[in-house]
Amino acid sequence: MSGIRDILSFPKVYQLWQAPFAHRKLQPVLQHNDLATVRRVLDVGCGPGTNARIFRNRDYLGLDINPRYIAHATRSLASNHGAPCEFRVQDVCEYYPEKTELADFILMNSFLHHIDDENTDRILSRLQNVLSDDGHIHILDLVLPDKVGIPRLLARLDRGEHPRPLEQWREIFSKHFTPVLFEPFQLKALGIPLWNMVYFKGKKRQP
Repeated sequence: MSGIRDILSFPKVYQLWQAPFAHRKLQPVLQHNDLATVRRVLDVGCGPGTNARIFRNRDYLGLDINPRYIAHATRSLASNHGAPCEFRVQDVCEYYPEKTELADFILMNSFLHHIDDENTDRILSRLQNVLSDDGHIHILDLVLPDKVGIPRLLARLDRGEHPRPLEQWREIFSKHFTPVLFEPFQLKALGIPLWNMVYFKGKKRQP
């Protein structure tokens, strides 16, 4: 599996792997939100800029720790976005924006199943201080199904080592954010379920 992880760290390879499902994965976000009302987007674990296209003409910042991804995204998208658009090599736990730079739309697309429980808690706790009071966090991630089948096999084979059962995701998300929406869905090919996913929309917990 380490060889696959190394190969997928190259932007072009990653994009080819994700291409058939990238837009479908974002469908719950597009269905339940009016992106025209978004002021500032923070895309955590933005990869090679796959998500940035749906936020064209929105103030956008993408963070990722992979320099190859950030270099590719900057070359491909930053100059043709239609609004302020920036990509940074940065750990989100070390991101401390000014109050005027708080995001009203935080996106985490298939990121947390690469992160262990302790660091997932650290990241979500930090994002409490990055989200505006009127904003929402939007998390899409890989579910580890209980039943044996293709979705469970693919979740186990994924390069992310921490896919979680649905109820564990619910517990993790709800620990840090007030739930607005928790919606399981599937990604299919030729009508065959391949991956079980979940979409979570949450708002900032008030003290």
